[in-house]
Amino acid sequence: MDVIELLPRLHLLRFPVGQAYLWRDGDDLTLIDAGPAGSGQRIAASAGALGRVRRVVLTHFHEDHAGGAQEVAAFTGAEVVAHSLEAPVVRGEVPGPAPTFEDWERPLHADAVRRLPQGGYDRPARVTEVSDGDVLDFGGGARVVHAPGHTDGSIGLHLPRHGVLFTGDAVAASPVDGSVMLGVFNVDRDRAVGSFGRLAALDTDVACFGHGDPVTGGAAEALRASARTYGAVG
Repeated sequence: MDVIELLPRLHLLRFPVGQAYLWRDGDDLTLIDAGPAGSGQRIAASAGALGRVRRVVLTHFHEDHAGGAQEVAAFTGAEVVAHSLEAPVVRGEVPGPAPTFEDWERPLHADAVRRLPQGGYDRPARVTEVSDGDVLDFGGGARVVHAPGHTDGSIGLHLPRHGVLFTGDAVAASPVDGSVMLGVFNVDRDRAVGSFGRLAALDTDVACFGHGDPVTGGAAEALRASARTYGAVG
């Protein structure tokens, strides 16, 4: 796992598949996504040099984002947070819906699955449920933005005081050239495009994606330019 400082308060945690982020308010840390199963101890160790993880906010239920959530909670005592539509899947009460793949996405998905840990993983028994418009107590007030399409309960997190946006897998950066693009492996592409437009409309300077390099300056312009190519904004 690589740890990269993006801003004095913001660190990127990069895994073989996907990435997570740590936001720091003094000694209090918020983890946005938790990497795949087996990541918890390494996340807790890295976070320990910065402060204490108070909460883990999951942008969606997929294993590369939620697999390490219970491990982190066990090591740190952190609260696990997810959208109310996503929480039953995160807890393991119901299965999550499968994506509807574009043909070109199938080999990408097969490669990602090969690089993820095999077998099951521990699920958090308790998940704090949030909804669109809720404001979480970090980053000067982090607003929950429901962004369905990748999954039904996908969320973004917007920190307006700092101009930072966490998109989860609703938006990504291309591994080829770093350009901003619609996230892949969606359950409903049309809804995903609409969510892309909603996220792109926010006042954002730094955009943090679940996959691909973040945009660390002028993010709103980059997101809006890309969203136009999908017809997501006028």
